[in-house]
Amino acid sequence: MSHVPLNIREIKAVVFDLDNTLVSSDMDFRWLREQIGCPLDQDLLSYVDQLECHDQTQQANELILQHELDDASASHPMPGCLSLIDFIHSNQLLTAIITRNCAQAAEQKIAHNQLRISRIITREHFPPKPAPDSLLSLADEWNLAPHQILYVGDFLYDLQAAFNADMPSCLVTHGKPSNFAPFASLVVEHLHDLEHTLSQRHL
Repeated sequence: MSHVPLNIREIKAVVFDLDNTLVSSDMDFRWLREQIGCPLDQDLLSYVDQLECHDQTQQANELILQHELDDASASHPMPGCLSLIDFIHSNQLLTAIITRNCAQAAEQKIAHNQLRISRIITREHFPPKPAPDSLLSLADEWNLAPHQILYVGDFLYDLQAAFNADMPSCLVTHGKPSNFAPFASLVVEHLHDLEHTLSQRHL
């Protein structure tokens, strides 16, 4: 996998991952996997989808939901988040959130952190990332070409989803080393660095 080239002057929309991109997340996925019985090398949501026992599936989804709701109530905006959202609105850029969270947890997290983004796509709406369906749906909804939308995230799934949708991507590292940098069109340490980059669009 490579990445789609970014021309910042062509960007008309900025779409975000939620957890550890816009707001903090401290979910203990190792413990959650142990509770559910999911191997460490397997995607958690895919594992639950493949469970054949209805009771097991229901119990696993309830555990995931509780972890997500607890995480939502403890979350806080990442550095530069609120300023970047204000910048996006003031510059008439379109925006949305695409998250692997469930709708209930995502909405609680967005309300808790007072994020001014109303277009939310969760795992109930489309196959979860790295599937590109949610990003492609937004491109159709906004009547934009894929290269006009920048998808911003902190994890490999985000970069893969953007690549699969033929869209440029931005990796936010929050000042930490990342093995995912080669797969991103743009790498920034913090969200205020992305705001600075976007401010260069009309120069």
